[in-house]
Amino acid sequence: MATSAYQSASGAAAEARPHGATTVSATSKVAGTTKTPDLCIIGAGAGGLTVAAAAAALGVSVVLIEKHKMGGDCLNAGCVPSKALIAAARRAHAMRNANVVGLKSVEPAVDFRRVRAQIRSVVDDLAPNDSAERFQALGVDVVRASGRFIDARTVEAGDVLVRARRFIIATGSSPAIPAVPGLESVPYLTNETIFGLDQPINHLVVIGAGAVGMELAHAHRRLGVRVTVLDQGPALAREDAELARVAIGQMLSEGVTIEEGVAIKRVGGRAGAIEVHFERGDSAAIASGSHLLIAAGRRANTDKLGLEAAGVKIDKGRIQVNAGLRTSNRRVFAIGAVAGGEHTHTASAHAEIVIKRALFRLPARIALARIPRVTFTDPEIAQVGLTEADARKTLGKLAVYRWPFSENDRAKIEATGQGLIKVVCDAKGKIVGAGIVGPEAGELIQIWSLAISQGLSIDAMTQWVAPYPTRGEISKRVAVAARAEQARRPIVRKLLTLLRKFG
Repeated sequence: MATSAYQSASGAAAEARPHGATTVSATSKVAGTTKTPDLCIIGAGAGGLTVAAAAAALGVSVVLIEKHKMGGDCLNAGCVPSKALIAAARRAHAMRNANVVGLKSVEPAVDFRRVRAQIRSVVDDLAPNDSAERFQALGVDVVRASGRFIDARTVEAGDVLVRARRFIIATGSSPAIPAVPGLESVPYLTNETIFGLDQPINHLVVIGAGAVGMELAHAHRRLGVRVTVLDQGPALAREDAELARVAIGQMLSEGVTIEEGVAIKRVGGRAGAIEVHFERGDSAAIASGSHLLIAAGRRANTDKLGLEAAGVKIDKGRIQVNAGLRTSNRRVFAIGAVAGGEHTHTASAHAEIVIKRALFRLPARIALARIPRVTFTDPEIAQVGLTEADARKTLGKLAVYRWPFSENDRAKIEATGQGLIKVVCDAKGKIVGAGIVGPEAGELIQIWSLAISQGLSIDAMTQWVAPYPTRGEISKRVAVAARAEQARRPIVRKLLTLLRKFG
């Protein structure tokens, strides 16, 4: 991806070009070619590309195997196209609500073909960063074929055999398709296909109220589509419930129908007239729409990798790894979604761990508490570390501090005062989690990611100056509020009384 960590290594790698780079197709005439690189990477998504670029920059020989599109799900069907869609939806919403800043509100004329073309344009613009040609220039040997292990230290990819010192599996994940009766007989969309749809959508029915389902539901609603979301549990179930309610409330106010706690019984109908039959308790209902989107989670891409031949174990549908991301085969690492990582930046963080372990033999370990996540509804929800509910289960005594966006001057200026920041600390004041719901929450969470990674206390978050007027002031204000709360403790009051006696 254009913002991935591997770009920082690209310049040095382009100059060094430590190995002659070639691209070998699955239809290559070079039968029986055997390659013996230091590293063999299966999968050219964010994680695999980060490892490949960094290793090449260090002069390490790398074979990179990719059977489908370079850049993986994030570039082609995930992060990039979805955020381009959300950008269009945000502008449409701003046009409808321009009156909040003294302008005349207007109803946008949405041209779905142009929106889809813009999405494709963004993907095409970023694609060269992830292309086979670029990585060839960096010194990476790119093999465009399916890769599978044929024994514990050999991978077959088309007509090529790769016997590497270390292997990294970075094959990502795909949409999980639930076993709903009738689903196999009706057309449906996933995140891999919805961005290629040119015709307008009249009514989108979404199965799944997680991050993907809710992001796409909200964006389509803002582009004039009727939207119904169905889920067997609560919407945004992984998020802090207090923060999730803010985002859900906004979606409901804009006309998104959200049906929580339902049992989906069957799907019927035809193209343009889909029916999803569901029940809540003893009541039965039907959600009818023109299109159906399945956003019911992800499954790790482990099929046809020959993992059994490699002695690589699978646990709960994904590759089993230790804290250092090594599999049951000591020569093989797994990173990203195939090893349980859920985000592009998680894959990049995994890649950094593997580079340290596989190349430098350093005892690096993944620290899940330091990895943030963002749900790009509007307002956004961002979280790093423990939520309040998780902290209460594991820590017992804790302190929770909040500060609302409605008390932030920049938010008032821009009429975007909806949201809050919430910080969870242990009994000693150490920050163990932070969550934000509000505009640009994904940007604002980053300082809290740093705080947790450095083991800082809430008091340390008062020791910096926030520029005025910015939304970032909420991070300072919540810390100052925590200090004020601590100052009200009886022992602090007694100390101040004592100090007064000295003049």
